[in-house]
Amino acid sequence: MPRGEKENIGSLFQLTHCPIRTPEKPPYIVDELRYKRFDERNTVFSRVRWDKTCIGYGRSIEERMLEILAQRRPGYSRVDYALYSASWTVNETYKGAFSWEKLDGVGRDKRDYPGERTGSSLASLKKYRVKDPAKMSRQIKRVAKFFGASLVGICELDRRWIYSHTRSGNPVRIPEGFKYAVVMAVEMDPVGIGTSPAVPAAVATGNGYSRMAFAIACLGEFIRGLGYKAVQMGNDTALSIPLAIDAGLGQLGRNGLLITPEFGPRVRLCKVFTDLPLKPDKPIDFGVTEYCKKCRKCAEACEVRAISDEADPSFEDVCLSNNPGVLKWYVNVELCYNFWCDNGVDCSTCITVCPFNIRSGGKPRKPAEFWES
Repeated sequence: MPRGEKENIGSLFQLTHCPIRTPEKPPYIVDELRYKRFDERNTVFSRVRWDKTCIGYGRSIEERMLEILAQRRPGYSRVDYALYSASWTVNETYKGAFSWEKLDGVGRDKRDYPGERTGSSLASLKKYRVKDPAKMSRQIKRVAKFFGASLVGICELDRRWIYSHTRSGNPVRIPEGFKYAVVMAVEMDPVGIGTSPAVPAAVATGNGYSRMAFAIACLGEFIRGLGYKAVQMGNDTALSIPLAIDAGLGQLGRNGLLITPEFGPRVRLCKVFTDLPLKPDKPIDFGVTEYCKKCRKCAEACEVRAISDEADPSFEDVCLSNNPGVLKWYVNVELCYNFWCDNGVDCSTCITVCPFNIRSGGKPRKPAEFWES
């Protein structure tokens, strides 16, 4: 190995082991003159339904499934696809996970118990008085982790990150009383993700979304049980990554994903807005931006070159599904989606090859390793 390459690897190793700092300002730069709240109708998943200029317009991720099954490729079997479908069960069927109001049937006040005293439910109690927001924050984090979150952070709600409109075109309005966001990261299975772009990687993603749905539903009901309000969400309603950065969970990487110190980019994100008095966490900086300037592994591994290989981030977006005005490496998600359709399932290769993922125990794997683990 050439000396220069050894030195480069050594410097990258040092960067991945940078100490975690808490800077005075969040580790991102926003051009306030250019930045606007993002319209959810411009996500690639919406645009492929209405925007004929979008690469992948009219396509669906599973459109080639039968054709791919007939090819009998490793990691694309009937068993793999059956597990993939099952992994999304909770996220796709439990719509109560995304409720903004108390769920019917939750709590003893909604059940028929013979002899139950009238007015004995939590709903009949006055709002719980929070004397110590820091203590309440510790309790919130304990509850979130109990219900499946791997990481939890709290931030003041920056309304720049709320979507301007929903996918259906309705304006998103979060009442002023909601001051805080509880942001959760759910670790994805490292073995499954390591098989990307094969189906077991998509299984790990689907399972992450189902676990997210469970976690936000339970945390939302916990908050309501204290007499406060909760708006729980996955990818809907607001941008997850900037909220996660504000909540001190990680930094934005070249691959357009949140990179955490604990799991790298191998996480899924969800959040709950609330008026419950809490103590916010601080953003962190552990050298991700400087690392990504030198490391191009995700860009090199991307089969459709959707990830920028430029040395420095910029304010220039590359497609309508980007939101300009933030200094970062913009990802052409149209190319991502089109590849997913060709592949017959979504892709996580940029997560798999990321050194921060590898540092935390992940690595590229053969599809058979998922079933043997």
